[in-house]
Amino acid sequence: MSNQEKDRFNNHEAFDDKKLETLNSEQGEKIKENLERNVENKSHEALEDARKEALEQAATVEKKHEVKREQSPAERRGPLTKKERDRSFDNTMDEVRSQMSGPSRAFSKIIHNKTVEKVSDTIGGTVARPNAILSGSIFAFIFTLVIYLIARYNGYPLSGTETIASFAIGWVLGIVFDYFRVLVSGKTQ
Repeated sequence: MSNQEKDRFNNHEAFDDKKLETLNSEQGEKIKENLERNVENKSHEALEDARKEALEQAATVEKKHEVKREQSPAERRGPLTKKERDRSFDNTMDEVRSQMSGPSRAFSKIIHNKTVEKVSDTIGGTVARPNAILSGSIFAFIFTLVIYLIARYNGYPLSGTETIASFAIGWVLGIVFDYFRVLVSGKTQ
């Protein structure tokens, strides 16, 4: 071995400061490049993993809410079936409820329950007919006013049942009127 090689390996003072700095900066640059490459690869891998996960979630949500292709009215012959109407109603209610607040959503579920709707429709079609209620209230107002004026003129006290009784009489007259109107015209509303 030559003296120069001995100096280079055995003697620390033989190294030049400038060479050390350049070697240091070169090694630093290489390390920096490797780190950037690793970070870039890891971020690319993380993005790829996130994309795959998003696609998987979208596929599961799509399968969950998969809607069968509806035929157009021209392709489908005949009226809608009860099952199709119920499915359409449920889809619409789910969509509308998703935009409601919690208490409104709970109230909607109670009100739009099949049993509650049937009872409401039955009462609305028989006892609580709009014409019957309207005629009951008009008759109650007029009859109570007449009775009040007569009682006040003659000095008689009122018992309080006059309004309720006159509403009941007006309601019965409204139901009878509706019944005959339907008999004559054949239309319910």
